Amino acid sequence: MGVLELHDVSLRRDGRAILDGIDWTIDDGEDWVVLGANGCGKTTLARIAALYEHPSEGTLDIFGQRLGRFDVREMRTRVAFVSSAMADLVRPALTAAEIVVCARFAALEPWWHRYTEADHARARALLADQGVGDLADRPFGQLSSGERQRTLLARALMNEPGLVLLDEPNAGLDLGGREELVDRLDALARDPRSAPVVLVTHHVEEIPAAFTHLLALKEGRVLARGPIRDTLTAELLTECFGIDLALVRHDGAAAGPRWSARRA
Repeated sequence: MGVLELHDVSLRRDGRAILDGIDWTIDDGEDWVVLGANGCGKTTLARIAALYEHPSEGTLDIFGQRLGRFDVREMRTRVAFVSSAMADLVRPALTAAEIVVCARFAALEPWWHRYTEADHARARALLADQGVGDLADRPFGQLSSGERQRTLLARALMNEPGLVLLDEPNAGLDLGGREELVDRLDALARDPRSAPVVLVTHHVEEIPAAFTHLLALKEGRVLARGPIRDTLTAELLTECFGIDLALVRHDGAAAGPRWSARRA
């Protein structure tokens, strides 16, 4: 059984299908990119996988348990979810270390629970792993956009999750910040101890070289899914985004292939 299995999942709001008939399985050792144009259902799918939304139809199994037969609040502590809006939910006066450690209980404030010395040490170690260890005591509001995203990535790993979901984490980053975060995600995907990672994006330039699989969406339906080497093509991008696109593979980096796209 996969880490996450969706079978015939649909979500409807006000009679409109946001997602329609989604079949998707994530197994151990796989790192997925969810690709599609704005409004295609990417974020909704990520929120369903993170257990913050429930499908109108279909079944969801996570870690071998079916949605509806477990405590969702408890299960969420095993799923790391970082959205582009997460930074807006964090109180700017909290330090980077406080933001990371309070993920131990899926909280947004550190005073709601008690933390051990080991919890605090792990939070600082995770910040160091993401290259922002020297910023552990700096208020979140004083960090750059790239530093904030790396702090939130450290937070996502606090509980040693079984699944990591990142919804457009590069939103608002400049080129340098984007490349630094792509490098961090690439290193995470290469770590054999890491849980499967799902990256939601609409830019092929943001796909880390080590990611293995692609799920492409259009208007709430699956266009393609499978290994990136087999599914990511100019034809798929053209259908996905509705304009003629050329796809370029860049093999110069030692880490593996990266991609770019432009109008054909």
